[in-house]
Amino acid sequence: MRRRTIAAVLLGAASVMAAVGAQAQSRPPTAKETAAIRACAKKNQDDPEKAIQECVGKLVAGPCIDKFGTTGAGDGQMADCYYVEAAIWDALLNENYKTLLATLDAEQTAKAHVMQRDWIASRDSTCNFFNDKIQGTMAVPMIAECVASETARRAMLLKIFGGL
Repeated sequence: MRRRTIAAVLLGAASVMAAVGAQAQSRPPTAKETAAIRACAKKNQDDPEKAIQECVGKLVAGPCIDKFGTTGAGDGQMADCYYVEAAIWDALLNENYKTLLATLDAEQTAKAHVMQRDWIASRDSTCNFFNDKIQGTMAVPMIAECVASETARRAMLLKIFGGL
C-alpha cells in the first residue's frame, strides 16, 4: 500500500512538472527569484487571492519582461519570463502537495490524486483556450501567464489544505 502511495505521489508531481516543463523555458529561475516568490507566498499564506495579486507577475515575470527595455519583449520572450515564474510556483505546489498527502489516510490520498489530475487537465484546457480563441502569437504569453497564475493559485490552495 505504501509503495502505491509513493508511486502515486511521484506520478502526480511528474504530471504537474510535465505540464510546466513542456513549455519553452530558456533558463531556470535564479535563487533570488525563487526566494522572492517564496517570501511573498509565505507572507500571504492565509490569503491566496492576496498572494496572487501581490506575487504573480510582479516579482519574477514583470522584472524579466522589463529587462527588454524600450525595444520591448517579444511574445516568446514574455512567455519565457512567465514560464520561469511558473517553475517556481510549480516547485512550491509540489512541496505543498507532498505536505498535504502526508496528512491524509489512504482514501483521502486517492481522492487527492484524482483532484490533482483533474486540476491539471482543467488548468491546461483553460490556459490553452487562449490559443483557440485568439489564434495568434499574442496567445503565447497569455497562455504562459495563465499557467503561472493558475499554478500559483493551486500552490496556495494546497498550502491551506495541508494546514487543515
